Amino acid sequence: MLYPEVLANAINSFKKLPGIGEKSAERYALATIELSDEEIDDFIKNVKDCKSKLRRCTECGHLTDKEVCDICNDTNREDNLLCVVEDYKSVFMFEKSGTFNGKYHVLNGLISPIDGVYPEDINLSTLKRRVDNFKGDGEVIIALKPSIEGETTTLYIKKILEENHIKVSRLSYGIPMGVEIDYLDAITLDRALIDRKEIS
Repeated sequence: MLYPEVLANAINSFKKLPGIGEKSAERYALATIELSDEEIDDFIKNVKDCKSKLRRCTECGHLTDKEVCDICNDTNREDNLLCVVEDYKSVFMFEKSGTFNGKYHVLNGLISPIDGVYPEDINLSTLKRRVDNFKGDGEVIIALKPSIEGETTTLYIKKILEENHIKVSRLSYGIPMGVEIDYLDAITLDRALIDRKEIS
């Protein structure tokens, strides 16, 4: 056997993380041996807290350890400017760019009938409620990946918001077809946000 059993178990645990192969998992597992007992305890506690304490914001659907996330509670952000994204990873990408000063709405999925995902299966009903509560003019920016599922979801959102008579825009198509939003670099994402187009 190449590894002692306990080390092999640790390596296998690290390999469950995305992007971690055999070599990286081995390096991480061996690195934990050098940590103090206190550091190991903190490491375990932090991972457990991520699993047990993080939840969906009741307002926007983003990850938070509170009932309502810090972004939704931020009074310096524009309430009438919503950026609709597929998942929480996209929110983190936009926040890293530091340009967007509105709030987010996380769908936690895209409409895909072929995969059995319908409008009622994603976070769309609360989007309509939030837009209904806009005070005055507002805008919804749809920041979904340029794919069949993204386009289907975009058109559905445009349809359900028609009676609200607000601006509905999408990121510019400088974004390559099929790319995941959370894999874009900050400059490309920033430019796509600035060059967004109104959906006609």
